[in-house]
Amino acid sequence: MKLNVSQEQLIEAVKIAEKASGKNLTLPALNCVLLSASKNQISIKATNLDLGININIPAKINEDGVVAVPGHILLNTISSLYEGKTINLSISGGNLVVKTPNGTTTIKAVPHEDFPTIPHPEGAKNFHLPKEVLLTGLKSVWYSASLSSIKPELSSVYVYPHDKKIYFVATDSFRLAEKAVPVKGLVPDFDHILIPFRNIVEIIRVLEFAEGDVLVSIAQNQISFSYGSTYLVSRLIDGSFPDYKQIISKEVTTEAVVLRQDFINVLKKTTIFSDSFNQIRFKIEPEKKMFVISSHNNDVGETIDNLNAALTGDSLEISFNHKYIIDCFQSLNADSVSLSFGGLSRPMVIRGVADNSFLYLVMPMNK
Repeated sequence: MKLNVSQEQLIEAVKIAEKASGKNLTLPALNCVLLSASKNQISIKATNLDLGININIPAKINEDGVVAVPGHILLNTISSLYEGKTINLSISGGNLVVKTPNGTTTIKAVPHEDFPTIPHPEGAKNFHLPKEVLLTGLKSVWYSASLSSIKPELSSVYVYPHDKKIYFVATDSFRLAEKAVPVKGLVPDFDHILIPFRNIVEIIRVLEFAEGDVLVSIAQNQISFSYGSTYLVSRLIDGSFPDYKQIISKEVTTEAVVLRQDFINVLKKTTIFSDSFNQIRFKIEPEKKMFVISSHNNDVGETIDNLNAALTGDSLEISFNHKYIIDCFQSLNADSVSLSFGGLSRPMVIRGVADNSFLYLVMPMNK
């Protein structure tokens, strides 16, 4: 391998790809990025077997070649160079040599034959989507997925099309987020998919660099995203997502409509005084026009706030984990928020007033 490549383009590509590499002690190749030079371009690949990425950038190729080196070492090396706009890469003694007019660095390589193939879904259903559809949907719900892999279907984001929209849903059984994103034109033809939670952050990060539409390909156990010279592929989970519609209360017995920022401010204060279970308490009395939010901690103290709200329905006292509630406001931008209750043992449903595209559900805590 002998080539010259733009330092800026190489840094950008390695920065994106390196995050997809694994931390694997038994397979050192998974800790690496694979550089392949041919046909006036250099291909940068990385994978952790769950997620794979391939980025092609133009380069002046004097000699074809392949080498695998630790991604973080390569990124730190090329990011610290300041001499010029072009970097010379070559292989010497099986290792990667990074050269600029004022210096030479040799990075020890690992056998590139051990590097896994980046798969391309076979027999896939292909369609284009604006990157905003994918980013809006994934960002709105991913934080509600379970961190545990005991139940893989809960440690995922559930995606399905319905009625000219694509729905993104995630739950850890204590809270649930659903975002419906409208699609202009023909709705993609696929049943449903489960994208692993641990891949979502990297998918979001890579899609941020896309411009315009993204080509999405879905096969039985894989999904890929392609734009420009970037290709990203993720494993899909084979499982059944819970029928979450059943737990959304069809009958509302109590409702409170509050200003979003007022609610956030009170939640932040009650957080300071909540106990080790992060418990806060709602006391709603529509007849007295009282919506009291309180928390108590024996070691810190207590706080009680009466929040201005439009209240309807029955009186109710109910407790929640404040962390589960506050998370949803990263996805809820409406000025006013509706809190709906179906009774003591039923979950609270949070929606933006005049915005039905996002729904957030929180299960109550036992006393």
